[in-house]
Amino acid sequence: MRGWREEDLDAYAALVADPEVMLWLGGTQDRELAWRRGLALWVGHWELRGYGLWAVERKSDGVLLGRVGLWNPEGWPGVEVGWTLARHAWGQGYAYEAALAATDWAWANLPIDRLLSVIAPDNGRSRRVAERLGMAVVGSHQIGEIDALVYGVDRPVG
Repeated sequence: MRGWREEDLDAYAALVADPEVMLWLGGTQDRELAWRRGLALWVGHWELRGYGLWAVERKSDGVLLGRVGLWNPEGWPGVEVGWTLARHAWGQGYAYEAALAATDWAWANLPIDRLLSVIAPDNGRSRRVAERLGMAVVGSHQIGEIDALVYGVDRPVG
């Protein structure tokens, strides 16, 4: 997991142009939106909040796998740990591993008592990752037309 670089745009644009990847995330985006609603947005979130989504790359070859990290835009129900990976990275444990690292970072660096994940009810893959992280459904949050599930996990004691 690392910060975003302008040279990530090609791989990131391909990721957000994939209809299967973006099924639960508001639909596909073209290259211009990938820059505006991706790279520039993630860098801006880091600047404004002091935390955000990291670019995730595979150590062995430097291939960009997706984005994982912390997200809390205006109007959000709290600090979310979220993940979006390219299809070629699905089913290999990357989402869980990176989300766990983001969770550990949040507990070490943020004065919060709970982390959330906001997930479309039919997104079984993400629901399973959230459950592996020890999260359980704690409520719901409206995102456009979707009444999303809000998973949560409280700060560990000790």
